[in-house]
Amino acid sequence: MSEGTKWYSLRVISGKERKIKERIDAEILRNEWTTFIPSVVVPTEKVYKIRNGKKVISERNILPGYLLVEAIPAKLSAEVVQVIANVPNVIHFLGKNTPEPMKDAEANRLLGKVDESQAAGESLIEPFIVGETIKIVDGPFSEFIGDIQEVNEEKKKLKVIVKIFGRGTEVELGFMQVEKTG
Repeated sequence: MSEGTKWYSLRVISGKERKIKERIDAEILRNEWTTFIPSVVVPTEKVYKIRNGKKVISERNILPGYLLVEAIPAKLSAEVVQVIANVPNVIHFLGKNTPEPMKDAEANRLLGKVDESQAAGESLIEPFIVGETIKIVDGPFSEFIGDIQEVNEEKKKLKVIVKIFGRGTEVELGFMQVEKTG
């Protein structure tokens, strides 16, 4: 967060956040407002799914239908607010014509979540659940079906009970070695 700036919540049409951000960025550059509007952010986090034994990473919007605008409150004039509000698919600032800044803790939590997801890697979009039946797709037990006994999110490992010769045997597998059945 730059010195003296506050974050503002901007309601937009859901699903068009990136395009709207580009338009607002262009408007800021065209009007030379970069000195008091340092950034516009689409709050996203990285998530992944496992498809055919491969990790597929995508970004998921944390706040669908919202952009975060960083600005110096004293410089956020009615004219500036009006120009941004008139960008296609923008609904309005929170607080309509007199935008209300977000609480610092609120903004930091949302932005922290964005930063954390960049640093921490990704989180699984469909987490594994104890008791769930999975199919092993990699390693010596490939093609076996098993039931999850334990999930270790940090190490990205599962303890799975696999029936071998009619007896349940516990095996430890990485998230990438299994896929959900059904």
